[in-house]
Amino acid sequence: MSRSTEVKAVAQAILKVIPRVMRTIGSARQWSGLTVSPAHFRLLSILANHPCNLSELAVQQAVSLPTMSNSISVLVERGWVKRAPSLYDRRQVLLELTPDGRAVLADMKNRAEARVAELLGALSPDELADLAAGLAVLGRAFAPATYHRPSLLAQDKIKRANRER
Repeated sequence: MSRSTEVKAVAQAILKVIPRVMRTIGSARQWSGLTVSPAHFRLLSILANHPCNLSELAVQQAVSLPTMSNSISVLVERGWVKRAPSLYDRRQVLLELTPDGRAVLADMKNRAEARVAELLGALSPDELADLAAGLAVLGRAFAPATYHRPSLLAQDKIKRANRER
């Protein structure tokens, strides 16, 4: 088998397996009794790492500003996200996870992790080790493709430091 054929076969296998994994994670989200869309789950996960503004989230998720605004409004109404003024730029509004949002996210992650662990428990020790090694390789392969942009908070700190020079 040629290298390009082998690469294509692996790409096809990944595209076949990933949706199954995501459906499993999605079913765990539904067990929590919460109606949380995959998009909202991703937004909560992003905001758990650092505050962002609406534009940053829209770019990261490749959606329009009105679409992102609607999604954030739902999360604000549920009490999972709050809007806060930027400490460094009065024109900016930062979106932050609330304690309730962190609790909901933790619950969903715990339920998903438990479900995935239950399924992986059926694997032999060798299969589990092979899977772990494969996931490490997959993580490295996709690391460059991951969108990395400094958060607004980090940008604010950089601007402030530059002004003080």
